[in-house]
Amino acid sequence: MNSTCVTLTLDGEVAVIAMNKPPVNGLGFELRSGIVEALDEATANAAVKAIVLTGTARAFSGGADVTEFGTPNAAREPNLRVVIAALEASAKPVVAAIAGQCLGGGLELALGAHFRVALPDASLGLPEVKLGLLPGAGGTQRLPRLIGLEAALNVIVFGAPVAAAKFKGTPLIDELIEGDLLAGASAFARKVVAASLPLKRARDIKLREPNAQALLQFARNTVAAGAKGFPAPLKCIDAVANAISQPFDEGMRLEREAFMALMLTPESRALRHVFAAERAAAKLPDVPADTKLRDIKSVGVIGAGTMGGGITMNFLNAGLPVVLLEMKQEALDKGLATIRRNYENSMKKGKLTPAQVEQRMALVTPTLAYDSFKDADLVIEAVFENMDVKQTVFRTLDEVCKPGAILASNTSYLDLDKIAAFTKRPQDVVGLHFFSPANVMRLLEVVRGAKTAPDVLATSMALAKKIKKIAVVSGVCDGFIGNRMLARYGAAANGLVNAGALPQQIDGALQKFGMAMGPFRMGDLAGLDIGWATRKRKAAEAGVDMNPMVADKLCEAGRFGQKTGAGWYRYEAGKRDPIPDTVTGQLIAQYRLDAGITPRKVGDDEVVERCMFALVNEGARILDEGIAARASDIDIVYLNGYGYPLQRGGPMLYADGVGLPNVVRALKRFAAEPGADASWQPAPLLVKLAEAGKSFN
Repeated sequence: MNSTCVTLTLDGEVAVIAMNKPPVNGLGFELRSGIVEALDEATANAAVKAIVLTGTARAFSGGADVTEFGTPNAAREPNLRVVIAALEASAKPVVAAIAGQCLGGGLELALGAHFRVALPDASLGLPEVKLGLLPGAGGTQRLPRLIGLEAALNVIVFGAPVAAAKFKGTPLIDELIEGDLLAGASAFARKVVAASLPLKRARDIKLREPNAQALLQFARNTVAAGAKGFPAPLKCIDAVANAISQPFDEGMRLEREAFMALMLTPESRALRHVFAAERAAAKLPDVPADTKLRDIKSVGVIGAGTMGGGITMNFLNAGLPVVLLEMKQEALDKGLATIRRNYENSMKKGKLTPAQVEQRMALVTPTLAYDSFKDADLVIEAVFENMDVKQTVFRTLDEVCKPGAILASNTSYLDLDKIAAFTKRPQDVVGLHFFSPANVMRLLEVVRGAKTAPDVLATSMALAKKIKKIAVVSGVCDGFIGNRMLARYGAAANGLVNAGALPQQIDGALQKFGMAMGPFRMGDLAGLDIGWATRKRKAAEAGVDMNPMVADKLCEAGRFGQKTGAGWYRYEAGKRDPIPDTVTGQLIAQYRLDAGITPRKVGDDEVVERCMFALVNEGARILDEGIAARASDIDIVYLNGYGYPLQRGGPMLYADGVGLPNVVRALKRFAAEPGADASWQPAPLLVKLAEAGKSFN
C-alpha cells in the first residue's frame, strides 16, 4: 500500500483497514484513495474472509476534510460516494468498528458497511445542516432505512450527534462493544463468517412507514416555523422523503442534486465561512502552537455586579474555583444571590440538578479583601469603566498577586497599555472583554497589549475554549474591534435620524435585514447613559466640545432607555416592548430645526446600505492597522457579540458578496455629501482590494 494514513493488517482471516489521519480522519483524497486501495487488496487475498474498517479512539471519521474545501482534491476520484459504493459492493463482509466521532461523511462511510459495531459512547451524527447543506453521500437514503423515518429526520434535520448506545436494537448498530473495540469487532466479524450471515446492504432495506406523509408534513410545519430563512432544513426533509417515495438510486440522484444546489446558496456559503472562521480565530500567527501555557487552577474576579457575576459563572461552570471581591458586604451578598438565582432558574428548566447548583456555589469564595487574591492564577476586574478606578485596582493587584499571575481587564473601551503601565508586570496584563450577559454570550475579545507575553495570550485563548467561549484576539484601540465598529454603525444610524428617518424605521429595516435588534432598541437595552458618558470622556480627552446629538437630548431629559422607562422608545412597567414615543419625535424635530436640517424621505435600502457599509469601512481600517488579524475574525466578533445575521456570515463576508467596488462607490458618494463626516472616506485597504479585484475573505 502507498497510503500513509491507511494501514492494512491481517488478524487471521480478518483484514483490518485502519484510518489514521489526525486529528479526526477527515475524508480527504489521500484517505479516500487509501481505503479503496486497502479494500481491493483485502478482497484479492483469498485468506481474508472478512474486513473490519476502523479509525482511532478519537474518531472513526469526523467527515469531510475541511482543508480540501475549494481545492481540486475535494472532487478528485475516488469521491466519497465511490468509496461507500465499493464497501457496499464487497463480496466479503465489511464491519465498521466505530469509536469517538462518526460524523457527516464519516457516518455515511459507516452506513456503506454491511455491519456496524461501536463503543456505547461513540458519537454518531449528520451535522451538514449546520453548514447549510444536507448529507451528500447517501445519508438521507440509508439512515432512514436503518433507524426509521422519524429518528432519521431528527438526526438529519437538527444535526445534533447521538451516542451509539441510543441506537441499540436498530439495524444501525449490530453490536455494542464493551472493552477493546478492535478485538470485539474482529470477534464479531468471525461470527459473521462462521454463521455465513447474509451481507446487509442498507440500500436494499424497504422502508415502510404507514404514517409517513403525516409525519413529514408535521416535520415541515415545525421546521418552517424555525428555519429563519435557511433553506437546508426543509431540503433535508424533502431528501429524506425520497427514501420512501423513490427507488434508492433515484433518491441518491435527487440527494446529490439538492446538495449541489445548496452549496451555491449564500446561506451555505455564510455558514461554511463561519465554520472555517471560528477555527481560524483560535490560531495566533506569531505565537507557536506548542507555547507552554500558564497553569490556571484558581480565578479572582473583582466586582459582583451583572458583569462580574456573569464572568464568575463561566468559571464555576468549568469547575474552576473563584474568589469574588466586592467593596461592600451588601453588594457582595446581592451578587451571590443573583448567581444562585440564575443557577436555580436553570435548575427549574431541568438544565441543572440541585446537587450541581450547590457544587457550583461551593466553588465561590466571597471576600472584601484584595489579599484574598494572593494565590490566584488569574484575576479579572469588572469594575466601573473609568481609568482612575482601573489605576487603583491594578496597582493593588500588582502588590498582592503572586509572580506569574495573569492580570486581566474586562474594559470594553479603555487603553489596555495604559492599564498595564499601572503595574510593574505589563507582560502579565491582558484584556478579557466579556459581552453581557457574560454567562450567556459566546464572544470573548482577548485584547493583546503592546507588552502582553505570548504565553499569556496563548493561555487566555485556551482558557476561553475551556469556558466555552469563542475568542478573537484584538489589538489596542478605543473600543477594540466590536465597539469601535459599533461607534461608526451608531453614527450612521444617528445620521439617518438627522436626515429624516425615525428610530422605528431604522430599527425595522435593519431587523428585516436580519439584525437581532436595531441600534436604537439596542441602545435602550444597554442604557443610553453609557454612550453619553463615553462621548463626554472622548471629548474631554481630545480637549474639544462634544458634537451635539439627539441622544444627548434624550439623556439630558433623563431618558436612559429601558431602565428609566423611556429612551428612544417608551416602555410600560414590567415590559420590554418598545413603543414609538411622540416625545422622541418632538425632540428629533426640534434638533433638526436647531441644526437647520430639512428632513427628507429615507428609504429602507438606504438605511441598510449606510449602516452596513459604515461597519465594513471601519472593519477595513481595523484590519489595515493590524487590530484584527483577519477579516473573518471581525465577522466572528459581529456574529457572536452584536446580533449580526448568521445567514449573511458577518459584515466583511457581506461586503464580499455585494462586491467591494460597489461598496467603495457608495462610500465615495456618502463622503461627497455636504457636511459629510470624514469617516465616510473609503478605507485605503478597501480601495486597494477593490481596485485589485480582490475580496476580504
